[in-house]
Amino acid sequence: MPQVSAEIWVPVSPETAFAVSQTTGATRKRWDTFISEQHFLDGAVAPGKGVRTYTKARTGPSMVSEYVSHRPPTSVGMTMVKGPWFFARFGGGWRFMPADHAADQAADDTADQAADDADDDGAGAGTRTVWKYTYSIRPAWLRRPGEWLGQIILGREIRARLEAFAAACRDEEILRGLPR
Repeated sequence: MPQVSAEIWVPVSPETAFAVSQTTGATRKRWDTFISEQHFLDGAVAPGKGVRTYTKARTGPSMVSEYVSHRPPTSVGMTMVKGPWFFARFGGGWRFMPADHAADQAADDTADQAADDADDDGAGAGTRTVWKYTYSIRPAWLRRPGEWLGQIILGREIRARLEAFAAACRDEEILRGLPR
């Protein structure tokens, strides 16, 4: 199945990054560029394995998904239960790993560039966040062009969403509102 992923370093602990990723309601809508509506289903009031959610994208499609894993503060995974007609399957996973900013950048850049980035973005402890979407397209005749288009659209969406998440991890109002 095709997969798109993106990663970013944020200047907060994995516990805080995980908590930001699991915000709901007005707080979630404040930062999440993808959603226009999202809520728990079946009387659930908090995320957890087996909990189902309804999500409506700002672009229109909606999806019911279920948490298949919920491991604070390291990872969360969801799978589509019901969604747009063109997805045969859809799943997402988010991972949060402690990382030093300069060391994390060095994996992608030269040492000199990493030092410059650390000076610009703040050096030190934080979290390397990796988000992945895996999907398959239906019907069969649409699979090849749909998967190609999915790489473009979902790739753009996951990168924009992750950038918005990173901004949320720097937003003092959002951080103050997190459960302690």
